[in-house]
Amino acid sequence: MLRASSTARLLVASQAPGVRVHASGLPFTDASGDRLRAWMNVDKTTFYDERRIAIVPMGFCFPGHDAKKGDLPPRRECGRHWHAALMAAMPQIETILTIGIYAQTWHRARLGLPPSPSGGMTELVQNWREGFAVTPKVIALPHPSWRNSGWLKRNPWFEEEVLPVLRAEIARLI
Repeated sequence: MLRASSTARLLVASQAPGVRVHASGLPFTDASGDRLRAWMNVDKTTFYDERRIAIVPMGFCFPGHDAKKGDLPPRRECGRHWHAALMAAMPQIETILTIGIYAQTWHRARLGLPPSPSGGMTELVQNWREGFAVTPKVIALPHPSWRNSGWLKRNPWFEEEVLPVLRAEIARLI
């Protein structure tokens, strides 16, 4: 699941692999990956080119299911033991796409950005301009899961306002 790189200028900082992705051994080999690549306007070859794009999830393995069959949060020991060292080993990263609240919270704290006032992801995505004030830049994204389809319908500004900026930044980096 981990695709660290000494050359990539773009980092996809995600949550943790789902059960299907965990079994495949390759991140975003599901419908979420299809949606994420569409948001980014990149093909699979570009997305999986470690020279261009690093992928570091907050959890390195599938964390299991909760009582409602949803995915549990990423296991904390990955972040606690490995993320600071991984980020230090990739000083060339210019932009981080933080996918989901766990990645957003960790990277924002690391870079001195304030947390979401409500603790929610929507505010962080709405305030995407804040992330351009730090180095590396941070672009907060909702998880591209089908479970967020309702969120995307209720927040059309995401596709209208954020995706064009996201795509321009990615084109600049790769």
